[in-house]
Amino acid sequence: MDIRSPQTEREWEDYFDLRYRILREPLNQTRGSERNDGDATGIHFALYDNDILKAIARLDQQDAEVFQVRFVAVEKAEQGAGYGRKIMEATEEKTKELFGQKIILHARDYAVDFYLKLNYTLIEPSYKLFDVLQHFLMEKNL
Repeated sequence: MDIRSPQTEREWEDYFDLRYRILREPLNQTRGSERNDGDATGIHFALYDNDILKAIARLDQQDAEVFQVRFVAVEKAEQGAGYGRKIMEATEEKTKELFGQKIILHARDYAVDFYLKLNYTLIEPSYKLFDVLQHFLMEKNL
């Protein structure tokens, strides 16, 4: 298992394709909606198992001590196999390397239990993505 940023054009295509298929397509959004300006400055994580992309995430620095995890996605057939936990552990380790003290995230309603198992604290409802999918602010002190 290897967790790193995508390196080649093909790996980047696969990375954004996974983000689209898991996070945007089910909400009837168009291709391109899976990208935003933060992609230029965020730290990207791609988990490969036998050179096959299984999970992704992006880490954004909010200030000197706070980082935000965004766009966490695991291949549908691989959900529940531990890849989500591994990619989140990698974001936490990187945050510590950068002297971060806290990670925040906005979890989709169906993912709250996953993050609770990783010792994130539920803070409050945050926003509805595309006026459809409720998100919840969560945090973890490192």
